[in-house]
This record gives sequence, C-alpha cells and structure tokens, in this order.
Amino acid sequence: MTGGRAASGDQTAAPPPIRTLIVDDDPAVVRLHTAYLAELPRFRLIGTARTGAAAARLAADRAVDLVLLDMNLPDFSGIEVLHRLRLVREWDVDVIVISSARDTFTVRQALAAHVAGYLVKPFTKEAFAARLSEYADRRPARPSETAVGLGQGQIDGLVTPPGAVPAAAASDPLSLPLPKGLSASTLARVVAALDTTVPVSARSLADELGASRATVRRYLDHLASTGGATVSHRFGARGRPEVLYRLTP
Repeated sequence: MTGGRAASGDQTAAPPPIRTLIVDDDPAVVRLHTAYLAELPRFRLIGTARTGAAAARLAADRAVDLVLLDMNLPDFSGIEVLHRLRLVREWDVDVIVISSARDTFTVRQALAAHVAGYLVKPFTKEAFAARLSEYADRRPARPSETAVGLGQGQIDGLVTPPGAVPAAAASDPLSLPLPKGLSASTLARVVAALDTTVPVSARSLADELGASRATVRRYLDHLASTGGATVSHRFGARGRPEVLYRLTP
C-alpha cells in the first residue's frame, strides 16, 4: 500500500503539447516537416499554410504556440507575417524561421521581431529535431521571454557578436562594443533621438540629426540587431512597407 501511495504521489501531469503551425509554400517541404514533427512527442501539428495571408490568419485565429515560418512566400514575405503576428498577438506566439534566406537584411529583420530560432535550409532531420528540442527545453522556464536561438555560422555572429552581451542592450544600448566604423558619440545621438513608444523612420531621424540616411540606418541596424531598438513596419497603399524604429523599453 505504501508503495502504491508513493507511486500515486509521484505522478505529475505531462506538459501540454506545443501546438505548431507549419508555413511553407512547397507542399513537399510541408510533408517532410510534418513527418519530422510527428516524431517529436512534445509537439502537435495543428495546421499548415502555404501563403503569408493564410499563416497570419491561422496563427491569429487559432490556438497556436509555435509557428515554423519560411521567409519566401508567394504573396508576401515571412517578415510581414512576423510583424502581423506581433501586432495581433504580441509575444504570446513563438516563431522559428525555417528558410533558405540567409542575407543580412532578412536575418536582422527576423531578429528584430524576436524569433525563437533560425534554421537554415537545407538541414537534416537530426538538426530539425535538435533545434525544436532546444526550444522546448527552454520554453517552460522562459514563458514570456523572446530569446533568440540561432545557430549557424554567420547568423550566430549576428545574434551574438564576439564579446557582445545582447541581453544588456535593451537596458543600456550604449554599453555594447561597436562594430568597426561606428562611433559612440553618434550612437548616443541616435539613441537620444529615439522614443520608446513612437516609432520613426530612418529618413525622419536622419533629417532630425542632420546626417545622411545611410549613416543613420547603420546605427539603427546595429541597435536592432543587438536588441536596443525594436523594428516595425508601416504598410502603405503601394510600394514596400516603411521600416520604423523605436527604442526598446
């Protein structure tokens, strides 16, 4: 009887599965990633999407914990999906980018939207399982954080440059080492001109500071990549969306 009571007392409820949405325009990739996900007991597939519009709608309207998001979609980019999700659900949905896109602009935009990981195609089933398992392991202990867990080559360098401590950037964006070509005095002017609630474009900030747009953009990209600034988009009736920046609270 004692053993039976002990066994009953040691029982703990298993955590609920991580409800996952797969977004990719290639049906063969969707089938492959679905098969990979089926082998991971802590995850449960609740849907798939092949366009950005469908991804944004499903992730907003359904109980989704995690989105596996491709960047290259037929209607609009994964970056726009990310920002639409943040507008609708803020930080209560996690995103792991799974994409062949590895250019600096795309990766930095993804980081600014606080993705939980960035897995570069092509990859093995083992790499897929390892990345999702790492995410699942840290998720219960950090339910409200938006830590970035990128892991390949130069992308890792963008997340955590040698000697940098990204976690400190939001509280003190002037505390991190600067890349070559940037000056601490100019960075201080840029930081002083940014607001924590009202986003501004690189163009308007350049006009305010009396500097070139290209120069200001370099400092804003540095702040965004280290967590000191948050990036959003303003979508107009035509053309590319305008990139906006605000100081991370």
